[in-house]
Amino acid sequence: MALSGAAVVPELESRPGVPILVVENRPRWYAVYTWARHEKAVARHFEERGLTYFLPLYQAVHRWNKRSSRVSLPLFPGYVFVQTAMRERFQPLQVPGVLHYAGSGVTPSPIADDEIEALRKILISGKEVGPHPYLSAGNPVQIVAGPLAGLRGIVQRTKSGNRFVLSVETIRQSIAVELDGFQIASVPVRPMADMSDLAA
Repeated sequence: MALSGAAVVPELESRPGVPILVVENRPRWYAVYTWARHEKAVARHFEERGLTYFLPLYQAVHRWNKRSSRVSLPLFPGYVFVQTAMRERFQPLQVPGVLHYAGSGVTPSPIADDEIEALRKILISGKEVGPHPYLSAGNPVQIVAGPLAGLRGIVQRTKSGNRFVLSVETIRQSIAVELDGFQIASVPVRPMADMSDLAA
């Protein structure tokens, strides 16, 4: 479901020296934290209530009693992404299984649209993907060709090759996809500003 929004200015009495509060009501992406193993149930509730959501899944093989079966599991255990405007931010919290928003303090932290789009690109690429321990440090690279062109992440070398690790900072979780066949380029790191320049 597509959503649209605009900046909303409350009708406040204008007084000299008193700034007018501007509340942005454009829908943004957020992550909600769920009860354990309730991600799919929360997604179904979002669907029933007409809320725009995103639940990335990956395929895993479970073995028991000498038998194996492929199952779909959440890429980010305990989280579901939901798109909502600030004025309607309490609606997702009313869904059974939702505990709270991801973020610092009482204010939910929005997730950039391009982060969600990057996750979608990886899922539709058909490449094998799975959860990865949170990784924030490393040499940043960008994929420059193929269906994942434009994505930025960190390369991790393994015995079988290279992995492209993409992290969602808001929830401090990462995923990894094999880099075989992808052309990458280093992303230049911006140097820190000289303190003398800042003081000028």
